[in-house]
Amino acid sequence: MPRGGRMGFGPMAGGPEMGRTVTGAPYSGVEVRTQQQVLAGGNVIQNQTQTTIIRDSQGRVRTETAFTPPGQTTPVKRISIHDPVAGVSHELNPQNKTARTIQVRGPGRFGQAGNAGPGSRMPRNASGTSRPADPNVKTEDLGTQTINGVVVTGTRITRTIPAGAIGNAQPLVTVHERWVSTDLKVPVMIKTTDPRSGTSVTELTNINRAEPDPSLFTVPSDYTVTQGGPGPRPGAAGSGRMPRGGQIQQ
Repeated sequence: MPRGGRMGFGPMAGGPEMGRTVTGAPYSGVEVRTQQQVLAGGNVIQNQTQTTIIRDSQGRVRTETAFTPPGQTTPVKRISIHDPVAGVSHELNPQNKTARTIQVRGPGRFGQAGNAGPGSRMPRNASGTSRPADPNVKTEDLGTQTINGVVVTGTRITRTIPAGAIGNAQPLVTVHERWVSTDLKVPVMIKTTDPRSGTSVTELTNINRAEPDPSLFTVPSDYTVTQGGPGPRPGAAGSGRMPRGGQIQQ
């Protein structure tokens, strides 16, 4: 299934980012991810995907993405439901009314939002000691602003790849900006600029903070359900789509 963020927003946003379940902060919104690359001669490649994300107060997350498979002209819709309360995830195929259900970690094994969880610890090397600060990485606090009706705080990370590090004749600079809502505990905007791949902007739009309909997090009664067995832990490499609903991820 195409990556949206994932930001997540999941990256923007699947299961919770890095195994965390966010409770008490329901919302719905549309994640818009735009990728643009400018080629030599002024030619431009631009792609955009949109994903609807819905999260309830219990931390259950529903994502809906429509995409057009290669070689086809008709869009296909895919729906994912991550339910940490029941300890299951559902992959729904509305075209043929089928669903695949897999077991995931139960609610007691997820770190709650705001607590340290997998991926939140200080990076360590093989000897178990903390890694020294990278002189080629600069982190800036961008302060607070309002984006799409919610208050967010921003961070900018600038990475420099020195000349010769990857065969590059001159230094390469990548910039990653992340604006996160403290209330919702999700990024509302992520922007990445990389001279090798272009610019990527992922934004959470049409934000509604009302409690969603509980039926959105269940498999419809007219769907044929198959059990997929134990699945990978949410946020793990190889688990498929970008984790969402907890946070947007790039």
